[in-house]
Amino acid sequence: MSAVLLALTAGAVIGLALGALGGGGSVLAVPALIYLLGFTPAAATTASLLIVTATSATALFTHAVSGNVRWKTGALVAAAGILPAIAAAALSARLPDAVLTAAFAAIAALAAVRMLKPSDPDQQSLTIRPARVAGAGAGLGAVTGFLGVGGGFLAVPALVSVLGLRMRAAVGTSLLIITVNSLAALTARAHAGTPLQWTVIAPFTAAAILGAWDGKRLAVKVSGPTLQRIFAIVLLAVAALMLIDAVH
Repeated sequence: MSAVLLALTAGAVIGLALGALGGGGSVLAVPALIYLLGFTPAAATTASLLIVTATSATALFTHAVSGNVRWKTGALVAAAGILPAIAAAALSARLPDAVLTAAFAAIAALAAVRMLKPSDPDQQSLTIRPARVAGAGAGLGAVTGFLGVGGGFLAVPALVSVLGLRMRAAVGTSLLIITVNSLAALTARAHAGTPLQWTVIAPFTAAAILGAWDGKRLAVKVSGPTLQRIFAIVLLAVAALMLIDAVH
């Protein structure tokens, strides 16, 4: 299979994940770029952030039209994560790839387990406090910069369980956070001068953007709890695969 066809296929899957689940895109993008398309880890991380930024912005628009974005909460969470994302990106450059991979696998698994737990109805009426917003934003930003991912796989659980948003609102709002955090992480990595294969990145991104539109339609048809279970299962599978890779 040609590199362009692989890029189109992987991009479409990642777009579906971002559009329907509000996250998971960069989790899938990095291994796809490395294992399917032959990117180095450094190039894959930078390219995935470019892809996820463009795709998240597109998916954000579709969710905003449907009223699924909580702009004030999302903007505050994203703003709180900008500086931690930049600082964590600088720190991660000094650590071995295996350590980062294992850390990512552990965090993804914890997030998945949390999403599989039955949700507390009282959580849906939590008061949104500045301390909660700042803490969630800083943590998500740090994870984005440290692991080189969009952070949606943690943003959705945080928005649901910490800030009390319902699943569809959490999905839409997480896309705003992903876009801002990814841009901040890209800023921190811009000085690295990593060469990018635009002949692969361009079709990958185009397919992801189209997939995000289909993902949005999928999110409308599937119930919130079902989306949570799908999201958690995807996270567990990714965590297992990355942990195996880290120990070999």
